[in-house]
Amino acid sequence: MTAAEIRQSFLDFFNEKQHTIVPSASLLPQSPGLLFTNAGMNPFVPYFLGTEEAPYDPPRATDTQKCIRAGGKHNDLEDVGYDTYHHTLFEMLGNWSFGDYFKTEAIAWAWELVVERWGLPADRLYATVYAPDKSKGDPGEFDQEAWDLWAELFRSKGLDPRVHIVDGNVQDNFWMMGETGPCGPCSELHVDMTPKGDSRGELVNKDSDLCIEIWNLVFIQYNAESDGSFRDLPACHVDTGMGFERVCSLIQNTKGFTDFSDKPTNYATDVFTPIFRKLEELSGKTYRDIYPEPGSDRSAFSDEMKEAIAFRVIADHLRTLSCSIADGIQPGNNGRNYVLRRILRRAVRYGRQLGFSGEKPFFGQLVGTLAAQLGDVFPELRDREASVRLTLEREESSFNETLDRGLKRFEDALPAVKDGVLGGEVTFQLYDTYGFPVDLTQLLCEERNIKVNMKRFDELMDEQKKKAQAAQKTTVVRALDIKTDALTKFVGFEEDEADVMVLEVHPQGEAMFVITDSTPFYAEMGGQSGDTGILVKGPLAHDVSAVQQIGRARAHAIPADADVKPGDSVKLRIDHRRRRPIEAHHTATHLLHWALHEVVSEDVAQQGSAVDEERLRFDFNSGAVSREQIEKIEELVNEKIFSDVSVSWKEVPYADAKKREDIMQFFGDKYGDTVRVVQIGGEAGKLDGFAMELCGGTHVGNSRAVGFFKIKSEGAIASGVRRIEAACGERAWDYLVELAGQFQEEAQTLTEKLDAANKRLSDLGEEPIIVGKMPRIMAAMLTENRDVQQINDTFGGLRRKIEELKTAGINAEKKVKKIGASAAAKQADAAIALLIEKGDAIVTVMESDASLLQELLNGLKKNQFSEAAFLVVDDGSKLHLGCYCGEAALGRGLKAGDLLRELASIAGGKGGGKPDMARGAAPERSKIAELEVAAKASLGLA
Repeated sequence: MTAAEIRQSFLDFFNEKQHTIVPSASLLPQSPGLLFTNAGMNPFVPYFLGTEEAPYDPPRATDTQKCIRAGGKHNDLEDVGYDTYHHTLFEMLGNWSFGDYFKTEAIAWAWELVVERWGLPADRLYATVYAPDKSKGDPGEFDQEAWDLWAELFRSKGLDPRVHIVDGNVQDNFWMMGETGPCGPCSELHVDMTPKGDSRGELVNKDSDLCIEIWNLVFIQYNAESDGSFRDLPACHVDTGMGFERVCSLIQNTKGFTDFSDKPTNYATDVFTPIFRKLEELSGKTYRDIYPEPGSDRSAFSDEMKEAIAFRVIADHLRTLSCSIADGIQPGNNGRNYVLRRILRRAVRYGRQLGFSGEKPFFGQLVGTLAAQLGDVFPELRDREASVRLTLEREESSFNETLDRGLKRFEDALPAVKDGVLGGEVTFQLYDTYGFPVDLTQLLCEERNIKVNMKRFDELMDEQKKKAQAAQKTTVVRALDIKTDALTKFVGFEEDEADVMVLEVHPQGEAMFVITDSTPFYAEMGGQSGDTGILVKGPLAHDVSAVQQIGRARAHAIPADADVKPGDSVKLRIDHRRRRPIEAHHTATHLLHWALHEVVSEDVAQQGSAVDEERLRFDFNSGAVSREQIEKIEELVNEKIFSDVSVSWKEVPYADAKKREDIMQFFGDKYGDTVRVVQIGGEAGKLDGFAMELCGGTHVGNSRAVGFFKIKSEGAIASGVRRIEAACGERAWDYLVELAGQFQEEAQTLTEKLDAANKRLSDLGEEPIIVGKMPRIMAAMLTENRDVQQINDTFGGLRRKIEELKTAGINAEKKVKKIGASAAAKQADAAIALLIEKGDAIVTVMESDASLLQELLNGLKKNQFSEAAFLVVDDGSKLHLGCYCGEAALGRGLKAGDLLRELASIAGGKGGGKPDMARGAAPERSKIAELEVAAKASLGLA
């Protein structure tokens, strides 16, 4: 079967089972916190949560979903091209039941499709079922129902279910939405790819390419409660995912399951071969399906291997870029847009390996081939083929202008590389001047077996941001020199753009300040950041980089060389993409202020605030705020946000507002005769909202526009004054994604340390210290649900897991040291008996850890050894040195401290101590022989 036939056969099969065939959702995700749609579940989350009813009759669906894993937590970018199966874009085939059928049908249909219809030999198939380890606190129960269903199917083929059904752990076979909420076990189907098909399940979930998972059936059947118990859901759901590229590889590389002599590769299928053929035509080179060994030195690859990798990278990246652009995601400088630009520039650089260049571009010429391949299943790609091609050609051309110069700058910097590390300054210059994403520079370095000084690069990036902020502030300050009696009307509460008249222009250095009769631009006041945007005159648009209030006028900073003069009619347009999150953070500040009164104290008073597009900052008088209070504040604010309440404003006489205790106002502030009251909730204009404040800033029109609210930090900034920093909308999800990544990285590091300590314990014949694994988290459901309590519970669980790993690691290390010290003492006693037998001075070298050295020195002293001894313990990474001088040696004028300092320097080390005993260390293990000779001479043994 061709790839198209395999895809269609999957969809047709489930259509026969009364599933509605659903088109793929866009790669631009609906769930917040995701860069791209990265799982088949994403489009269906509202149906699983019950927030929307599935629009299918019966409530079943089947689809092939485009997914991207590049950037953020889910990132396969660096592995693409180097192995047989990593991709940045992949298709996930799935069948879904929303409270309709469950395990019986899902398992039977999976078997029917794979074994009966496609013809996979049943003896090569293995199914996993969830088997919790209760001693480790694993959730849920053994999935006996799934085991029984699989067992019946295997027996029908004369196979032993005890061999073909494999117990799966919590990490592989249990999915949770978070600490609480919908969850359940899964069953995976694995295929034995060994030539004889006789692995008997021993390779399942062992990271072997000789046994691959092709399908995961997730059974959402429980609700995890806050007390740790699991309640059966009234309606159970099925969520399955089959990797399309993987199953194509399985079917096509085995000639329809008849020949398993070669390892399968996703790239040796007609998912990719049409693109390879087109690349061969354009480049004049031939693709070979060869792969480097895992972990091999990339600097030693042959030209043939480099070309094969380039073919695969370009084909993969073409698919990702084309499908993304067709879905409306353009390459750019921020977020998901920058991820696409990075991918594109990475592909353009690999194009150099195939002979492409600025004079010989290639990317746009591949789009037609891909559109012909995928246009039937993803019609948007065919419909927007011309636009996709134009975008790729423009981006390739733009990068080609600097790529060659950047590569030359990189080559010129190589002679100055020290200790195999490229300076952060060069990496920053390549990024800032030549447009090289940092991962592209890292790739160039890997090909030469050198590394990048990322610490210095990050420092320079931070410095650049601070300079940019300082430069913007300097521009604004200059406007204070301007004097004017002009009056500017602000129309930005309701409008994002306005046609205005220029009243005055004031050149100030590199900027020109333009004063107009009206403006939608907000100037920084009351803690709210000012707007940016453009001023349009005729066909020309000039960036407005800053806005300044001067008396009753508002001045807009544009470039000094702009042709703008008094009397001109121009259009002012704010950057609405920046204004909207500023407004959201401002409204969230009012909600936070209200919640503080509800949770902490009615006496809480604002001491300062600041809102911009990234976050809000709120200072207030109070004692310490507990974690429980913080979480309660978050719950109250999010409850109001998602209650869909209106946000409105009304101008009233200050004398009237002043009498209202339910309208927050800040004594000490100066108010005019008329003030603006912003109210949240209630009826617009009635001043009956639950939160009302005097405020001149801009706000959202409905609380739901604020988006999810999350407090990032809370702490003291002065005696009796606290500060909360928070974020909402996309910025809140970005923060949570970043926090989850930090937790994941910390947990990985702690797990590696614990595994290393446990290995040493096992080598010593001791029981390792085991920590239970985390279940899989259904992130899309967690974010779509927007339940802050559930999210806090999940992150609390992650914190507890990290503390558990820390404690286990410390205890394992202590256990290793205790056992090691005991072993070292025994080893030292045995060695001392032999060394002092002759009574001569001692020079000896041993292989062990550092604990042996101290035991040897203690043994010499305990046995009152009268001569001198120089001891070297080699632990495999450095030399641990010890010197001992007994009574006779001291009588001859020898001093341990002096001897050690002199001898340690031979191997690049140092040390010291008292005349009778001294210790040190040296890094140069190659100098052991020289060290021995010198020591014997010093102790009179030469």
